[in-house]
Amino acid sequence: MESSYERDAKVFKAFCDENRLRILERLRGGEKCACALIEDIGIGQSALSYHMKILVESGVVAARQEGKWTHYSIREAGSAYALALLRAITTPEETPEENDCCEKQA
Repeated sequence: MESSYERDAKVFKAFCDENRLRILERLRGGEKCACALIEDIGIGQSALSYHMKILVESGVVAARQEGKWTHYSIREAGSAYALALLRAITTPEETPEENDCCEKQA
């Protein structure tokens, strides 16, 4: 069973590679065939497959098979989850925890 930390790490992994960021930029314009992404980005089929596996596993990208080619698009739900996750972990808590460990040592 996957923990929430493991699931959330997959989301952030999707954004931490320049090729995946290029792919996401192209998918902003709508669904793209793998063949178009290979040509646009200038990477090989195996490299694209590797990056798309990570993007799809993150939930940010959806894959649809049509014949021998796969078509990819940004998932609204995955995108919204990634944005909410980033906000949640970077927004300070309203009532910060007591941090008196330094005072105890003095």
